[in-house]
Parts: sequence; C-alpha cells; structure tokens
Amino acid sequence: MVDIDAAIGYVVAHGDPVERARLSYLRAGTEPPPGILERIESGQTPAGGWPAAGDSTVPSIDATCFRLSELDDLGGLRGPQVDRALAWLAGVQRGDGTWQEDESLAPEAPAWAMPGDPEATLYLTAVAGFWMTVAEVEAHPHHEEPARYADTLAAAARFVVAQLRPDGTWPSFLATGWHAAGLLHEQQFFYESARVQLVLGDRLSDMSPADVANMAAALRRVNLGDDWLLQSARKRLAETQRTDGGWDSDEGPVFDVNTTLTAIRACR
Repeated sequence: MVDIDAAIGYVVAHGDPVERARLSYLRAGTEPPPGILERIESGQTPAGGWPAAGDSTVPSIDATCFRLSELDDLGGLRGPQVDRALAWLAGVQRGDGTWQEDESLAPEAPAWAMPGDPEATLYLTAVAGFWMTVAEVEAHPHHEEPARYADTLAAAARFVVAQLRPDGTWPSFLATGWHAAGLLHEQQFFYESARVQLVLGDRLSDMSPADVANMAAALRRVNLGDDWLLQSARKRLAETQRTDGGWDSDEGPVFDVNTTLTAIRACR
C-alpha cells in the first residue's frame, strides 16, 4: 500500500510554495494563497493560450494543457482565464479534429510537440481533448447540461479512434494512451477506451513511476472509477515508492516533488 503520510511529508519538506499549495488543495480542498493562481494566469497570452517559453508570444497547445493541469491541481479550473484558454483551443483545432503546434515553434519544439509530425499530432489531439474534457467534467460533473465544446471533442475523439490499431495500440507516445482513454470514455467510445486501457495494463510493469502516476491520476480525473487498471497502478506505485516517501521523476530530481504530488492525486 502507498504510504500517503510519507509522500505528504516529502512534499512538505522539499516542495516550493506552488507545490505545497497543490498539496493543500489535494489534501483538503484548501484555496491557494493570494498570488499563486495569479502567477500562473499572468503568463497567458491575449489569444488565450500560454506560450512554451516565458519570452515567447506564440501560444502553445502543449504549454496551455500543462497550465490547465497546474490550475486544476490548485482548484482553479474555472473562471474567465480558463474559459479563454478553452475557447482558444477550440478555435485552433484543425478541420480534421486534430491539434498541431504553430509552425513557428518548430525550432524549439520537443518531439511530442513537433509541428506536422504524425505522432505529435496524435499526442496533442489526445492531450487537448483530454483537458477540454476535464474542464467539462469540472463544470458539469453530472452531465446535467450539454458540453460547451461537444462538437470539438467529438471531432477529436473520432480522429483518435481512427488511429487505433486492431490490437488497441496507437502510433504515438505512451502518454497518448491514457489521455486518449479518458477522452474516448467521456465521448462514449467505451469499447475503444477499454482496448487502450488493456494495452496500458500490459505495459504497466515496464512503466516508470512517473508514467504510472500520470496515467492513474488522469484516469481518476475523468471518473473512470476504481477499476482493475487503477488498482494495479496503485500497487505499482507502492512498489516504487522510495523510503523518503517520494517517487523518481523522468526529468531528474528537481521534478521528484511534482511526480510525488501526481502519485498522491492518483491514490487519494
């Protein structure tokens, strides 16, 4: 079993103010101190998205989704800033239901966000569709009203479904899988989502702790329930938790607190 108390202690000891604010929200729903949300929101461009770098004025799909995830961890996935971000994402969706980064970002783009690359296109489509879905779940948790971006999400889901291979795998990065599974489940492509989840389950033993935490947190966020995959993921997190309460990130020790917060979210 995951030692949540040890994980909390690790974040308290090593986290920065934003990370400790995220912990407080995850633990008790505590609103962040003044200035925390404003610091994130201040980087938003007039168009509605966030740039990939602080000195850039070109909004990025990947960066915008990352900022939405930060706001979500602080209870801030609502309000005019989020509405502007969602409107921007919907506005830059391509006619085939996909998202790609602006061509001007190509010189600095990582592999998963390279403009024009098919693997990056599938990843960004799954991620953008996922975070727009999370925003809809946040706004209408019981689906009591029609989704604001029903057509946008339906188009994204249709594209993702068309890319799935007969065995449930996908021609893109690992993280595409859990974002796609959440998007497809909420769009009622239950069979296709389940196929993707089976593949993720088969790969679980080879995943890094960070990937396991991110997968489990994402699937919990869109209310997939406490099913076999989430239970297996939590067992894997228990096996990989360090004696100091934290987990290793894939980007080096400086991001271990972030991975630990994601694991707490997956297990709470």
